[in-house]
Amino acid sequence: MHQRHRPLAFVWLLSAISLALPTGAARAQDAEEEEYKPQLPEVAIYKAMLDANKQTGWIQFRDYDDRQLIYFTALQTMHCRLSEIRYSINSDALDQRFPLAKCNPQLPFNLPGDETAEYVYISLPAKTAQTLTIQAVWDDGAGSEIVVYKPCDNVGDATCAQIKTIKKPSKMLQQPKPADSPVRSVQSPIPGKTFSEPKPSSATRPAVE
Repeated sequence: MHQRHRPLAFVWLLSAISLALPTGAARAQDAEEEEYKPQLPEVAIYKAMLDANKQTGWIQFRDYDDRQLIYFTALQTMHCRLSEIRYSINSDALDQRFPLAKCNPQLPFNLPGDETAEYVYISLPAKTAQTLTIQAVWDDGAGSEIVVYKPCDNVGDATCAQIKTIKKPSKMLQQPKPADSPVRSVQSPIPGKTFSEPKPSSATRPAVE
């Protein structure tokens, strides 16, 4: 009697295992197919980039068509890890803000894809800025060094900046009240360009959807 039932029990056991296997495999497959969400690179990477760009300029000056353009391109590539770009022209007040683009975690180092100058540069009358003082503020509120740049000499219309002085930030980052930009009224687009007028005093980052 027992010999006859053993094959049946064995078949039943195999059937039970075979029924159980797809369920376990499906669960494993579900776990492997969990949707990946882009993560921003560590802030240390951005800080290394900032330090590497310090000598060549966090900003750059350019003389073009009787205008003085000041580019913030290097800092804008770090916008995903910045909360503010503070700057001031011909003073150390740091009372102006350069606008930060909306961060796309899939493209954490990209410049904005629009056709405006708002996130790229400001335009001033020729020879307006003798110095530009600037500080980057990270998303955790920590401030970078405060660097004072001045235009390069005898470079034509090339983009260039040279360091005048470097200042260490205070331990507790102060929050100066943003003043209305003294250069707002004199800014204008470059002739022949189609982008809109930049807004150098704006400090509002577009809301992340």
